[in-house]
Amino acid sequence: MSGEEVRQKLVELIEPLIESKGFELVRLDYSPGGQGRLNLYIDHENGVTIDHCELISNAVSDLLDFYDPIEHAYNLEVSSPGIERPLTKKKHFERFKGEKVKIKTSEALQGRKNFSGTLANTKEDSIIVNLEDGNIVEIPLSLITRANLWYPRPDKDNLLKDR
Repeated sequence: MSGEEVRQKLVELIEPLIESKGFELVRLDYSPGGQGRLNLYIDHENGVTIDHCELISNAVSDLLDFYDPIEHAYNLEVSSPGIERPLTKKKHFERFKGEKVKIKTSEALQGRKNFSGTLANTKEDSIIVNLEDGNIVEIPLSLITRANLWYPRPDKDNLLKDR
């Protein structure tokens, strides 16, 4: 079984458990190998605490011990998605309309694969982004390989001027 097939099987196994605890599985990263890694990023409408991560970690650990879907040693890590959280589902894009985003696509659109700007809207199978350069791009959801909220850092020169 390929790494992606194992990852999909893990999502199907773990996501219902996480949802039953009142949380959302934002993303699951799985890396097989000598010392495998399973990272879960969870969210909750009221935020995620260390206690929440521990609760989910213990529940998922018990589930994985029972079903044993990973054939080698691995480390399990559960955390919040962070301030520049990944956007992995259509509902994430709908929730964060008006926010700054960074998007990477599998194919070039308008001559590029990397986009940054404000998430303007969602459509049935795509999103609309008002780019930093003033252009607008419609990105099919099927072409997005990575998407995150984005908080541009102030230019260092401008920070020095304020001192």
